[in-house]
Amino acid sequence: MKQPRSVGMCIVLSLITCGIYAIYWMYCIHNDVQEVSGVPLGTSGGMVIVLDIITCGIYGVYWNYKMGQLLDNAKGVPNGNSAILYLVLALFGFGIVSMAIMQSELNHFETGVDGL
Repeated sequence: MKQPRSVGMCIVLSLITCGIYAIYWMYCIHNDVQEVSGVPLGTSGGMVIVLDIITCGIYGVYWNYKMGQLLDNAKGVPNGNSAILYLVLALFGFGIVSMAIMQSELNHFETGVDGL
């Protein structure tokens, strides 16, 4: 896994670049979750971006749910609620919040401390 990313900096860069950095951030999160969970996913980070663009964001909602499941399994909580939380946040237009929480959890895997 790469160096932990600053959640605040990722949010600021996403806002400053009008979402362009958020696309790259989604790519990175997807690849990092795949590495942490040890589960080979059917899509690469680049394919996730393509599918999200082609489906006008609908795939992104599913992606949020799937990342929640994988992170819960990686944490050892197979019946966790992260998937539902990320799904609800994405449905109500707060996908950047769910990505921030995912990044915080990924930072925790790398460093053992909270990423906020």
